[in-house]
Amino acid sequence: MQKVNLGLTDKQRQGVIDLLNQGLADTYLLLVKTKKYHWDVVGPQFMTLHKLWQEHYEALTINVDAIAERVRTLGGYPVGTMEGFLKICSLKEHAGTVPNATGMVSNLLADHEQIVQNVRSSIDKCSEDFQDEGTADFLTGLMVQHEEIAWMLRSFMEGEGVASDGAKPATKKSMVGV
Repeated sequence: MQKVNLGLTDKQRQGVIDLLNQGLADTYLLLVKTKKYHWDVVGPQFMTLHKLWQEHYEALTINVDAIAERVRTLGGYPVGTMEGFLKICSLKEHAGTVPNATGMVSNLLADHEQIVQNVRSSIDKCSEDFQDEGTADFLTGLMVQHEEIAWMLRSFMEGEGVASDGAKPATKKSMVGV
């Protein structure tokens, strides 16, 4: 690690760099998985999901670069190999499987939600343990992106209509005895 004078101790910077590298590994694996699903999706939702996942992997590509550059800004070096990513990644690869479109959406939703949880924890550690508000702010922006993508995927999974007032329509089961 290079000597850097940003008002953080070497221990604080290394702690943040470790958090960022773990986030980089998760983001990179999610990028690869999203791109693979973009290529492999079939069925009636093909065009919708194909286009949506292209938007997602393009955003993830930008985020991968931003996270790696934040590591360098702090004087560290980003993990840059698949072997390195897989060693520290919290997400699962699911190698050798090609789920149906709904399974793909479900897997990506779980991954984005896991990243949101990880990033929330990292934000707290950056602020409380390492006094690095700059990285905490940086991570907050990434978290908001993952929350939005998770919402989109969750909405796809729900597949239930909503009335113009925001209420879910009554189902036959809920109307029994009315």
